[in-house]
Amino acid sequence: MGALSQLLRADPRLAHWWQRLPPDGGAPVEVRLPAATQLACELMDLTVPHEDVNPLLATCALTAAEPIARQLVERCATMLVREIGTVGRPSPELPPLPPLPAELPAELPAELGAFSRYFPVLVYLTALPHTRAYHRHRGVPVDISRHTLTDLGRTMALHRRWYGTGGLLYPYWFAHHVRGELYQLGRLQFERARLGGRCGQAVAAAGAPYGPGAPSLAIHIPDYSGPLTPAACDDALARARAFFPRHFPEHPPTVATCHSWLLDPQLRAYLPPDTNLLRFQDRFHPCYQQTEPDDAAPLSYVFGAPGRPLNALPARTTLERALVDHLRAGGHWYEGNGWLEL
Repeated sequence: MGALSQLLRADPRLAHWWQRLPPDGGAPVEVRLPAATQLACELMDLTVPHEDVNPLLATCALTAAEPIARQLVERCATMLVREIGTVGRPSPELPPLPPLPAELPAELPAELGAFSRYFPVLVYLTALPHTRAYHRHRGVPVDISRHTLTDLGRTMALHRRWYGTGGLLYPYWFAHHVRGELYQLGRLQFERARLGGRCGQAVAAAGAPYGPGAPSLAIHIPDYSGPLTPAACDDALARARAFFPRHFPEHPPTVATCHSWLLDPQLRAYLPPDTNLLRFQDRFHPCYQQTEPDDAAPLSYVFGAPGRPLNALPARTTLERALVDHLRAGGHWYEGNGWLEL
């Protein structure tokens, strides 16, 4: 860990990034790395996989003892805290450090490998007290706050499932939670957003009195949350209709959008019409046709094995067979999209 300062100077990309970070993170708030001794219960509340708890605690203690590493975490966390309450801001730059051993000199201590993998997690853990304070300020119920923030553990579990090691899948994703944009309400997650160009145009073309830039909600479908039944989705949408006007009256969403491989219309050729997935699709009006293939997304989420060859994937369910057979026939999968009026 002591070699981190040399690394930040030697690697041009990291040196440029480090130099652009404001010394105080750019916000007049006190943001401090939590003590490792205080984190064990916190990690359990966040549903962090048990295999990651001890390595995270050890990495946190090492980070606290290394001034450069601690400054790096606290500056990035402060930048996040500065943006709490904003909508649609680009995710701050929180790149993981280069992984061992390929990009780093061989003499670097092994602990830096854990710091590289857990660095985004430490940033989010450092910012979370301010997120919870924001939730309290907005009157967000404690259970909704807790359920929302457990997505940190969920994405760590996905990383371990996909790659077999500790880490955080899609490191930028949890920034939406920390900034107070995204909330888990029952089976679905809802993110405060604004209609984009193509979706906004599709909504306006359908005769709705909304268009690009109008307040909206982005719907996300978290994994490890049970079946996507019509009843569960009805309940989640009802919660969203009540939650956002109550806690964010300045952002009254009228339309919700969703972008997901689950909305790829090609799935209708393979699945029975009464399946949960197609009944979920039926809720949405399509926005536009995606032309860029994204075969990796459905394979990764369904099989938990990105990059594995098709002949190594199981075909136990109708959905699994559909995903594999379609690709073997020369087809591709796409990220679908749609909107619904709230």
